[in-house]
Amino acid sequence: MLTNYNRSALALAELLKREGVEDSTVLEAIASTPRHIFIDDVLQHKAYQNTALPIGQGQTISQPYIVARMTELLRLAGVRDKVLEIGTGSGYQTAILAKTFTKVCSVERIKALQWQAKRRLHKLDLYNVTMKHGDGWQGWQSQAPFEGIIVTAAAATMPQGLLAQLADGGVMIAPIGEQDQQLMMVVRNGDTFTEHKVAPVRFVPLVPGDIE
Repeated sequence: MLTNYNRSALALAELLKREGVEDSTVLEAIASTPRHIFIDDVLQHKAYQNTALPIGQGQTISQPYIVARMTELLRLAGVRDKVLEIGTGSGYQTAILAKTFTKVCSVERIKALQWQAKRRLHKLDLYNVTMKHGDGWQGWQSQAPFEGIIVTAAAATMPQGLLAQLADGGVMIAPIGEQDQQLMMVVRNGDTFTEHKVAPVRFVPLVPGDIE
């Protein structure tokens, strides 16, 4: 029997499909993930709206369309296995990645957010995620290389340290810029990195350092 939240998640997936998201695995992940558990109680009535919401610490849970689109871009590029997420945040994007890729490594600079996200992912029985508290600009060198990288905060300039952690043939999806941000897709072929503009976006900034 479907709960109201189940129906809401299914309706959100249908909305994203109408908005142009086509990958069935991504849409199934959206439909099966209870977004309301990733936000504060006071905002749960907005959980299944296609909008970004605050999660505290000056951070946001991304708009579902952006979550789905960024995930879909990796899959369209052929990524299936090991991905790196920069900016765990609430853990919602992490959950979608965990349902669509074999292994997820996720880095979060704010310890409190990382702890909350880990608890939520365990509640959903998602155990193919490895988490690290640290500076997202530095990536996760000991886990590299990665077939795909998703950056969930806007870097002022292209983060070269992350590009270096891409496997040959790997793909990074990242918002780049300050006032005017562009979602970029970068494909690695040997020592050559080819950049493609995807769409204008608005993300919180990718800040260096970490917070206990």
